[in-house]
Amino acid sequence: MEPGKPSHASALTPRSHVPVVFVVDDDISVREALASVIRYEGWQPVTFASANDFLAFPRTRVPSCLVLDVYLPDLNGLDLQNRIAADRMTMPIIFLTGHGDVPITVRAMKEGAFEFLTKPWEEDVLRAAIGNALGRSEIGIAREERLQVLRHDYSMLTGREREILTLVVAGRLNKQIGAALGISELTVKAHRGHMMRKMHAASLADLVTQAGHLHILPTPDSST
Repeated sequence: MEPGKPSHASALTPRSHVPVVFVVDDDISVREALASVIRYEGWQPVTFASANDFLAFPRTRVPSCLVLDVYLPDLNGLDLQNRIAADRMTMPIIFLTGHGDVPITVRAMKEGAFEFLTKPWEEDVLRAAIGNALGRSEIGIAREERLQVLRHDYSMLTGREREILTLVVAGRLNKQIGAALGISELTVKAHRGHMMRKMHAASLADLVTQAGHLHILPTPDSST
């Protein structure tokens, strides 16, 4: 499907769970051939003739990947890869080009490309690459959603509970935490219990894992 047709807006509603395969290639015959392969596998193809058309298209939160040509009429594929690297981390990129060379391949892979294939493509190889890329996208989206929940839980902690969390994951005992914060051990236990419940942490190991995901590290003086 080419952008701009009314069917796209309805097909990519938030309720849709069909994986989306975006295709950016200035050759209409390539776009149509890829769309046929993608549709046959039960995925949803959305095709574009240029990088700028792709950038103008609304984002989707379903598992997705991008099949991208290197040489395009406006922004080239490598520049597009660089442009979206930070904000579309859950959308793996498969380069598909008829003019690939070693330096281009190396650059694309170093900058995070999922796969680099050449035209004419082998259909089984292409299907496998897209399937694996969509699998990675699904995992990435799930990871992002878990992180959002963790950030929400952490935002609900009081300042004191955050202090105690940092000291707990640093390995401090309740008595040591109380001494460091100038409060009783009983008060530490109460705050610690509240903190564990708000973080939905079933154990110390869970809490340490959560702190790692949130990049919460012990302060230099918290291990003394």
